[in-house]
Amino acid sequence: MTTSPDALSAESIGTRLDRLRWSSTHLSILMALGAGWLFDSLEVNLVGSVINPLSEHFQATVEQSSRIFWVWLLGVLVGALAGGMLADRFGRRRLFLVTLLWYSGFTVLTAASPNLDVLYVLRFLTALGVGAEYGIINAAIMEFMPARVRGRSAAAVMNFWSIGAIASGFIAFLLLNTFALASAVSWRYGFALGGILALLVLLFRRRLPESPRWLASQGRVEEAEAILRRMEQRAGIGPDAAVPGDAPEAPATRHRSALVELVRRYPGRLLLGCVLDLSEAFGYYGLSALLSIVVLKQVHYTDAEIPFFFILGNVGALIGGIGMTLAFDRLGRRWSVGTFYALAAAGVGVLAAATATGDKGWVLGATMLANAVATGAWTAAYPTFTELFPTHLRAAGIGTSVAVGRLGAAYGALYLPTLAVQIGATASYLLIAAFWSIGAIAMIVWSLAGGVDGARQPLSALSAGVRSPAGLSPSAGPLTK
Repeated sequence: MTTSPDALSAESIGTRLDRLRWSSTHLSILMALGAGWLFDSLEVNLVGSVINPLSEHFQATVEQSSRIFWVWLLGVLVGALAGGMLADRFGRRRLFLVTLLWYSGFTVLTAASPNLDVLYVLRFLTALGVGAEYGIINAAIMEFMPARVRGRSAAAVMNFWSIGAIASGFIAFLLLNTFALASAVSWRYGFALGGILALLVLLFRRRLPESPRWLASQGRVEEAEAILRRMEQRAGIGPDAAVPGDAPEAPATRHRSALVELVRRYPGRLLLGCVLDLSEAFGYYGLSALLSIVVLKQVHYTDAEIPFFFILGNVGALIGGIGMTLAFDRLGRRWSVGTFYALAAAGVGVLAAATATGDKGWVLGATMLANAVATGAWTAAYPTFTELFPTHLRAAGIGTSVAVGRLGAAYGALYLPTLAVQIGATASYLLIAAFWSIGAIAMIVWSLAGGVDGARQPLSALSAGVRSPAGLSPSAGPLTK
């Protein structure tokens, strides 16, 4: 059977992307995507830093304060589902710009909330944009980076989350201390500033190209070729007609919805993504809500001290994330994810013991440790399940996984603080540790079932269920993995 020129070009695009040396184009893409992730994090974590003055201003109960996290996570759920589908249909670049403008606008409007009901609505609408970014950012970084550094690059982008969290702590600290603003306005300035700063990311994002892999998956090979040639020129190499093609990816099934195709053709991979994201989202957001609303008050942290607490806590997160990133491609996905999820469960146990002492210093040190291993876990998880989906379903696969994760996390953030008030923080800590353990168990099951380890493997080989001749990991096995 004769292969058409367009098909041959589409198949060779992945190989040509993988052979590129690291260049300014790769760095620009990484920084632009990371900057977006940073400002998403800044906005999310700002709530944890100003939740007490915000709650005092509206005279909110513990349950009402928890609902702020709950509506946010429901918004992320809907946004992740919709954003993933739209990014696979209309492209990564277009959604980059739309979601950023959406998120920034509603963040600024949140600053003007006259009551809790309006705040809930605006938090939900803001979260739609942030949720959409999960699929877009993770898909794009995977599709641009060469296979040999793909995992490390994707994990590096995820670490911008910790940088944004640290920045949010400094902003809250300045608002609550240096400027000595009253609680009625301190949180308002925080949201307004976060939304305005996010617009700076547009300066970077508008210059990003569309993903050549996505263009090729849509049959737009000439556009993909033009972008790829520019990248090759910047990397100092010319196009080579003799470049062998990748193993062709699984073809898109246009008449089916993306979710139907994911469930029918990739159930094991989708299940792994959902379980890993559910585990980490419940652990991360549940712990954040528990600390912000209940624990820090119990160990007598003042409103002015809480931002400083979260700054140091996220310094620990950044250290853990960077450590995992440096070892990610060498250790492989199975060892990295499984080990860090198990350590995250243990870290919550250490934090529970520290909380029982009632000592502020012990709680801070244990939080830094728990954040370090938790961040190592989730920054390893996202690249792991992202690379398992084919290009035409990648953003939808990520979005679905994130949506399932946020469903569990929303109820964790809503009920864990209430549970802690009723029967003590220990029960909440144990539940968080149990969810982290579920992720570790899922990775063990994946490994025992022969699930693929995608470290340094071409993306097309992973989605087609074949092993790269130069690959370092076992065969992808059947498409159900």
